[in-house]
Amino acid sequence: MALLPFVIQPPGDANTVLATARQAAHQWSLPEPHLLRIGMNALFAAGDDVVLRIGRPTADPDSAIWLAEHLTGLGIRTPRYARSLPIVIGELTVYGMHREHIVGPVDWAQVGKMVARLHSIDPASVAGRYPTPWCSSFPWWAFDELLADVGEMLDSAARRGIQSAVDRNATWQDRAQSAVLCHGDVHPGNVLQTANGPMLIDWDLMCLGPAGWDHAPMMTWTERWGGDAGVYQAFADGYGQSMRGDPVAESLAELRLVAATLMRVRAGRHDAAAADEAERRLRWWRGERDAPPWQAM
Repeated sequence: MALLPFVIQPPGDANTVLATARQAAHQWSLPEPHLLRIGMNALFAAGDDVVLRIGRPTADPDSAIWLAEHLTGLGIRTPRYARSLPIVIGELTVYGMHREHIVGPVDWAQVGKMVARLHSIDPASVAGRYPTPWCSSFPWWAFDELLADVGEMLDSAARRGIQSAVDRNATWQDRAQSAVLCHGDVHPGNVLQTANGPMLIDWDLMCLGPAGWDHAPMMTWTERWGGDAGVYQAFADGYGQSMRGDPVAESLAELRLVAATLMRVRAGRHDAAAADEAERRLRWWRGERDAPPWQAM
């Protein structure tokens, strides 16, 4: 079986997730939990100082806490655990996290420095302790399968634009010369600016890949996602290198846009908001000059 990322599917039924949060809060003598959001994990506030993070890890649940301690010791700010062990309830795992408070805009240069530090770590130090699959092994990177799945939902112009992007970047792996430990999903939604500096959260997609894998989301953040101007340049300054113009990083940046679009199209089958966002994204692939910025969901 191929190595999977730490989390690869959402927690499931909302009522079951809420019951799990309440059971964990009771076990830890915490206040009644209140839902913050549900994505690949569910987050509940349990009082002012603790967040319950509930998910379906594919590996030993304790390994998330080990990873946070390991990376913190290497100077990388990660989520802090308020409880030293998770609670496993049925198929779900609950972590007690310190609730972080945002103090201002993200210092992207410091984020770049932390990612550079991560990329310098010997992958062998993590192997066997936390999943590090090859980056393109994720299901949302199987473009042929995704296109086959949602093909009937694409008009010819959008399909043509997406297929052209897939085809022109198909050889990126042949051009990738080295692999590093990657966070896997560096973007503003996974960074918190705390009183002690920026913190990289959500390590569920940690993987091995070219350094450009962690640059790629930020390289298009301003132009495609409507983010603040200059965020990638600040990140690159802190990292010590811009990857604009790097053939592999540029391919990854465009292919991540393909993946983000196709996943929204697929989600749109059962979610009206996702369908609306998919249409926003498809306008860009059709080549419309007035295509609006995308919205992260």
